Amino acid sequence: MRHSQLKAFHYVALYSGFSNAAKHLFLTQPAVSEQVRKLEQEHDVLLFLRNRKRVKLTSEGEHLFLLTKRYFEVEEQIDEYISEARSAVDGTLRIIADSAYHVTEILSKFRSHYPKIFVTLRTGNSEDVLEELRSFNAEIGIVGSPPTGNDMETYDMGSSKIIAFAAKNFLSMNKNRMSLEELSKMPLVFREVGSKTRQKLEDEASKRGFKLIPVIEAEGREAVREIVASGAGIGFVSSAEYGNDDRLVVINLEDIDIRMSETLIYSTQRKDVRVIRAFMDFAKAK
Repeated sequence: MRHSQLKAFHYVALYSGFSNAAKHLFLTQPAVSEQVRKLEQEHDVLLFLRNRKRVKLTSEGEHLFLLTKRYFEVEEQIDEYISEARSAVDGTLRIIADSAYHVTEILSKFRSHYPKIFVTLRTGNSEDVLEELRSFNAEIGIVGSPPTGNDMETYDMGSSKIIAFAAKNFLSMNKNRMSLEELSKMPLVFREVGSKTRQKLEDEASKRGFKLIPVIEAEGREAVREIVASGAGIGFVSSAEYGNDDRLVVINLEDIDIRMSETLIYSTQRKDVRVIRAFMDFAKAK
């Protein structure tokens, strides 16, 4: 196969169409189509399902696209290596975090130090973070528990206790502590399945013979916060992520100390990517 064929395939997959890929590559659409056709023909594989309006990757195409993401990233690293060294690091750094709270202070200082790096920040649960890193759709992840396996590099950011919280008038004024048994009888608001906070609470309650069943399940911490603030039930969060909200009060959990660690992670395969190195060096130094 030829480099030009892989490049045509990669950009058609990246931009979801032959026309968009052609614009990016400064080629005609027929030229891009011909490169992809030859790649499919020479290797007897169908990479795209085509119709008039859009193209869609086949399962074989999805797998090849993951490989070409790595391939062209390595090509970029080679180009950086053999080019004249630059005094300033630039590029794009994509971060996905289970909570943006843990990275905001670092980001502010990092951007001051590396003004030419464009940063995007998204949130998701721990499963989302790992999936995006493994699919090369993000450079840095932040999760509640370090992942198992050796495909991720990790850096411990510390831990904090899980607390409950409710709207100010939801409980009596002097009720600021609750046991797991009491919580099991209350309306609870949980994050989606995959949330490490939820998993730790459910596991601890199960060990003690209780079952925590949510009346409302919401995706993301902000959604949980707004639902709880409306008076619909009790939510849970690590103390480091609670922040300040005049609508809410903290409820400490009695007789238990469930802690949430926060860990910076990135793919071991990508540890030499310049923006990842710059961010991790900066985070560790702080």
